[in-house]
Amino acid sequence: MKKMRSYIDSMHFAGRVWIVCALMMMLAVPAAICLRYNSWPALTDVLKGFVGVAPIFWTVGTIEVITYVPMLGVGGSYLGFVTGNLSNLKVPCALNAMQSAGVDAGSEEGELISTVAIATSSIVTTVIIAAGVLLLAQIRPFLESEFMQPAFDNILPALFGGLAVVYVSRNWKIALTPLIFMVVLFVCVPSLASSVGVLVPVGAIIAIGAARILYKKGKL
Repeated sequence: MKKMRSYIDSMHFAGRVWIVCALMMMLAVPAAICLRYNSWPALTDVLKGFVGVAPIFWTVGTIEVITYVPMLGVGGSYLGFVTGNLSNLKVPCALNAMQSAGVDAGSEEGELISTVAIATSSIVTTVIIAAGVLLLAQIRPFLESEFMQPAFDNILPALFGGLAVVYVSRNWKIALTPLIFMVVLFVCVPSLASSVGVLVPVGAIIAIGAARILYKKGKL
């Protein structure tokens, strides 16, 4: 336990350092461009753009922290939030790795497996992106072809569909209520498809409520 506590403390320290470094690097690119060409945006334009997007990103960012950190653990969370693309890639990779290893999220084993899975995913993603940038001119016609379009349209359903089969089959009584609610909601209001990130905690709350009711009735 003492070694695990020391590990978590070191992850907090390293994670904070790399988040600050990543933030500085992100801001350094536009700052360098402005310095190079001596062209700076007006403060009013910056504030106008900031006010337009900040509430959305702050809301989604807060929701993702509350939802994903218990699943990914300390090391996996820092690494996942620095490298990005959690919903589409990092979370499915971590959950699938923990499922394959037979460990639970939140456990010491789950903490380590999640971190390794997200690190591996980040390395593979970086290599693929680098290769894609170098070969973009050659593969662009193929990627934009009608033949590949159905694949790109179904990447996210394919990732979460496989995970859903595993987790829904294990806890189908709990999963049934939020599943039905979300299906009905998206069928009735298709425009909400662009707000999936905001609705994740809604589904989680519904699942918790359903589990509570089923437990009280002795169904679990």
